[in-house]
Amino acid sequence: MKENIFDVLLYMFENYMYDEPEESSDRDSLQVKLLEAGFPHQEINKAFQWMDDLAAQRPVAEPQRPHSAPLRVFSDCERTKLDAECQGYLLFLEDSGILTPGNRELVIDRFMALEDEEADLETLKWVVLIVLFNQPGQEAAFAWMENLVFDDQQESLH
Repeated sequence: MKENIFDVLLYMFENYMYDEPEESSDRDSLQVKLLEAGFPHQEINKAFQWMDDLAAQRPVAEPQRPHSAPLRVFSDCERTKLDAECQGYLLFLEDSGILTPGNRELVIDRFMALEDEEADLETLKWVVLIVLFNQPGQEAAFAWMENLVFDDQQESLH
């Protein structure tokens, strides 16, 4: 089985991100747990770098604007990886107030940083969830996104 950065990130999110701070593992012990779970050392390091890059890119506080967000034009590279469905979903999240323009840019940046060429809408939803989880003051947006992700998963199971 070929694991990638997204697989490691998803595993970390599902198994460790909800831990209370005192229960959280330090990076070394988390790395050991990920190795024991079968993830390759190189992919673990890339996932940690992905998270470090996210932490370093906190968006500036943005004033709330009425529903007149500026048009976002995607570059050729972004359009290659973010298909029309993904682009539409980002617009939906921004129009719904779940993503701010700054958080949208973080999501796009982190999605583009994934090495998986076959990233899809499901991957994008998880990237949005991880980004919002790591942004201070975004608890309500995270809760809305969490409901969207888990409701979609339950619907696909039925």
